Amino acid sequence: QVQLVESGGGLVQAGDSLTLSCAASGRTFSSYAMGWFRQAPGKECEFVAAIGWRGGFTYYADSVKGRFAISRDNAKNTVFLTMNSLKPEDTAVYYCARGSSGSYYYAASYDYWGQGTQVTVSS
Repeated sequence: QVQLVESGGGLVQAGDSLTLSCAASGRTFSSYAMGWFRQAPGKECEFVAAIGWRGGFTYYADSVKGRFAISRDNAKNTVFLTMNSLKPEDTAVYYCARGSSGSYYYAASYDYWGQGTQVTVSS
């Protein structure tokens, strides 16, 4: 069974930076793409970023492109989301997920999910 545990969320001010981590259990972490999604209150879950199994490619939502960076350390079974120039509209619960098949933009393409970590950006 794969377990994903996010950490690093918190309350920050607009313009601040924050780095989220997602630690994965299991010996096959490096074989899968990983993604980050977020869900704000009253809104649907939305794609944030994805990274290939070796980190060779990355994808970002237009809303975070140029501000967020996804990375991974396969030796530590961990994927990161570095968030810079945070805005109040970035406030959401952030989830990491393991890629399965299909387009990386869609939640249905991921098979395991973490419990989420709250990020709140005050203006």
